[in-house]
Amino acid sequence: MWGRRFDKLLIAIIMLSLLVIMADSVESLSARYGRWLHALEWAFTLLFTVEYVLRLSCVRHPWRYARSFYGVIDLLAVLPTWAALLFPEASLLLGVRALRLMRIFRVFKLTRLVGEYALLGRALRAAARKILVFLSIVLMIVVVMGTLMYVVEGPANGYTNIPVAVYWAITTLATVGFGDITPHTALGKFIASVMMLLGWGVLAVPTGIITLEMSAQQRDAQREVTPRTCQECSTVGHDADASYCKRCGAKLPAYQQDP
Repeated sequence: MWGRRFDKLLIAIIMLSLLVIMADSVESLSARYGRWLHALEWAFTLLFTVEYVLRLSCVRHPWRYARSFYGVIDLLAVLPTWAALLFPEASLLLGVRALRLMRIFRVFKLTRLVGEYALLGRALRAAARKILVFLSIVLMIVVVMGTLMYVVEGPANGYTNIPVAVYWAITTLATVGFGDITPHTALGKFIASVMMLLGWGVLAVPTGIITLEMSAQQRDAQREVTPRTCQECSTVGHDADASYCKRCGAKLPAYQQDP
């Protein structure tokens, strides 16, 4: 019960910290509320630092956790602010600014706290081969159609080479169409129309693949899942009858029903 409450509180803190980062990037808000925003940022940084230190002290293999995906994300959540304090802005303004932007990586901390992210990740892994085949087909389409447009339109209409024509095919198939390169001939406009219509169908294919895999994952996950946390790798969400971590294989603490 307390673990769930802590996770919910941590989610709220992460979202608030992201709002502070975004507000600080708005010049008018930063000029008016800069002192408050900086104070809040330091408060969030101290909280995340304490959380990071506690996680390192709780796991049996701190160095293994520090090198893991979640360990790196936890470090990136606090490192930029501390680095900005250590380096003077006058001489390293651009570098410090880039480090500060890395604070946005805190959003990845949510993936450990929300179980639906794990479900989506399993669905993507299961559909990886199908999506790869689909992307290879899309690649063939844009290469063929781009080369065809290079032949039809030519350099006179902006299609200076095949890579540029392939770039046009990608933006058209993705229904983005920046408009920096447009066909002028009747045949070119016809090809562009075909590409736009293909784009609608192409966008629907990966959606269907991932939706199907997510449905399959949900059927497989009908068994009760507990909020127990692995002491080795901090993975959350294990079956009620599980004795070992599904990620690293370490022994799990005993499962206790919430009162």
